[in-house]
Amino acid sequence: MTDQPTRAHLDKAPHEVAAMFDGVARRYDRTNTVLSFGQDRLWRRATRLALVLRPGDTVLDLAAGTGVSTQELARSGAYAVGADISLGMLRAGRTAGRTVSLLAGDALALPFGDRVFDAVTISFGLRNVHDVPAALRELARVTRPGGRLVVCEFSHPRAAAFRRVYLRYLMGTLPGVARRVSSNPDAYVYLAESIRAWPAQADLAGLIAGNGWRSVGWRDLSGGIVALHRATRAGVPG
Repeated sequence: MTDQPTRAHLDKAPHEVAAMFDGVARRYDRTNTVLSFGQDRLWRRATRLALVLRPGDTVLDLAAGTGVSTQELARSGAYAVGADISLGMLRAGRTAGRTVSLLAGDALALPFGDRVFDAVTISFGLRNVHDVPAALRELARVTRPGGRLVVCEFSHPRAAAFRRVYLRYLMGTLPGVARRVSSNPDAYVYLAESIRAWPAQADLAGLIAGNGWRSVGWRDLSGGIVALHRATRAGVPG
């Protein structure tokens, strides 16, 4: 029994999330690369390929942070727009010289009209949304019927032995490493706890399917540390 407070829960106030990411913005990209052993670059590339973007497509990168993921999407020739609730992260992206459009935006009230994007994606941000079903519906709203969704998110390794090793790293080693490389180590304690609390792959697929999307499937990356969920906007293309 412990009376230590739990930092992570799935009922998060938007201003708390924004403030947390403001606090890690300065070293965010470097910290992610260190903590993922460089896998973050592979995950961004896998997301871009899963979206099947073509020159002339428009794609929304929600929870874009500093825009490093948005820049990756733009490599396809599509017009990529990044949106994030953290002004600190957006400022860090502009300071880093990102050449893509980066806008302030709340996942529950996106500043875009209906059916304006050919594809939408959110990487490592859905866990941080106050109302996940509502965010999925909002993403569907701004996507044309037949358009594509890719959710790249931390998940649950399905091999029992690997899952035990990963959880030891996640809950034990990762916070210690974050204390040495991050500008806000407590945010990475939250990261570890929120990953452990997040739904498994099949459960997230069911959530996506129930909120405006069809043909939902997923594949594991890095042994299931991350899962890439892909879906199609419900409705008949116009």
